[in-house]
Amino acid sequence: MHIDLVDQDRYATAGPPHEQLAWLRAHAPVYWHEGEPGFWAVTRHEDVVHVSRHSDLFSSSRRLALFDEMPEDQRALQRMMMLNQDPPDHTRRRSLVNRGFTPRTIGALEQHIRDICDDLLDKCGTEADFVTEVAAPLPLYVICELLGAPVTDRDKIFTWSNRMIGAQDPDYAGTPEEGSAAAGEVYAYANQLAAQRRANPKDDIVTKLIQPDDDGGTLDENEFDLFVLLLVVAGNETTRNAASGGMLALFEHPEQWTRLVDDPTLARTASDEIVRWVSPVNLFRRTSTADQVLGNQQIKEDDKVVVFYSSANRDTAVFPDAETFDIGRDPNPHIGFGGGGAHFCLGNHLAKLELRILFEQLARRYPRLTQTGPARRLRSNFINGIKELPVALR
Repeated sequence: MHIDLVDQDRYATAGPPHEQLAWLRAHAPVYWHEGEPGFWAVTRHEDVVHVSRHSDLFSSSRRLALFDEMPEDQRALQRMMMLNQDPPDHTRRRSLVNRGFTPRTIGALEQHIRDICDDLLDKCGTEADFVTEVAAPLPLYVICELLGAPVTDRDKIFTWSNRMIGAQDPDYAGTPEEGSAAAGEVYAYANQLAAQRRANPKDDIVTKLIQPDDDGGTLDENEFDLFVLLLVVAGNETTRNAASGGMLALFEHPEQWTRLVDDPTLARTASDEIVRWVSPVNLFRRTSTADQVLGNQQIKEDDKVVVFYSSANRDTAVFPDAETFDIGRDPNPHIGFGGGGAHFCLGNHLAKLELRILFEQLARRYPRLTQTGPARRLRSNFINGIKELPVALR
């Protein structure tokens, strides 16, 4: 079988190459993939979890966690972000940021999120683009709520996020300079928010994060700015694409939509199944820190190692009927939020809450919701995204 797991055009037309990934899981679960540079493609659930939970052996910092290569001066800057750190630096930063994502803090947002969903659906006409009118604004509204920022700022955040994440897509692509400029605008925005909260503290995540913790630890200015940057991208893109991909999956499996309409409480398990099925983050990169063996393959120090969540989440060794979309699936040990370890998604509870409430409200309000045109996918091997999904709200 011809193997190319990173062809951007393939992702734009058909999404992840599931037939290639299934062949690799069965025949070559740790596979040397040609490229510039070549890399080890890790496709089984067990191995992705192993890589994820051993930051000492598979580093996010040496060559960063992103697939594409970049010069060392850019890597040095990127290493200031939690995504591209290893313990103990990552552990310290994560412990400070965790204060803003306690179950109590996230649970207190439930009614806000329900109001946001209803407001978005109220504004839709009978014909709408599910992505731009529902799936994209939802996490942006929630991010504004988390940051204590005006809801009117959501369009700016949306534009910045697209410019930073959609570099390979013709609808979003700009120059590298424009992507850097977007990041600079996010830094300036974060600085402004922090200054406002120092002068006028509020009960929001920004105030929590700029204040010292019980041990006197605090985020410095750069650390706070980079956290906001990560929140703008990760907190927006993943939920947005899980929501739109989940809606498409429900259209493609109408019997599951009927189940949800008949029992909207299934949205609780449906949110996990949507993340498993869609795997909004397709891959992350690690770098081997030592000569070692994984999946019977000899991996050398500094080799590029890429974990494919979209493959691990359809591993038949872990998921019975893995190719069946089942909104009642329970248990559901998917790793759509990461395979555990240091980099397990900080916002996983928030993302599941947003998805649960959105699909509850959709099932209750629009039982005859239908797709009215083809979905258009993002040209990206990193984010499994949908750019457009026309619907009729009935």
